[in-house]
Amino acid sequence: MLNGLPDALVQTARAWHASGWTPMGRMGTPADIGNAVALLCSPDAGWITGQLLYADGGASLVDTLMPLEIQRG
Repeated sequence: MLNGLPDALVQTARAWHASGWTPMGRMGTPADIGNAVALLCSPDAGWITGQLLYADGGASLVDTLMPLEIQRG
């Protein structure tokens, strides 16, 4: 998604994720999404029904309105 953006903006986005806004500490890759899709298409997902799957490196767990310093405490 960031490939067409200026390098400075890409580096800012990477630093934002690494600072803690994504608990995994990195940006997602196409392979991360592909792995989630492959899981859901596999027999291993045969018992998964009606679920919402967040493939976001844990970002959905972080409150974007509360400072990270408070959340880490």
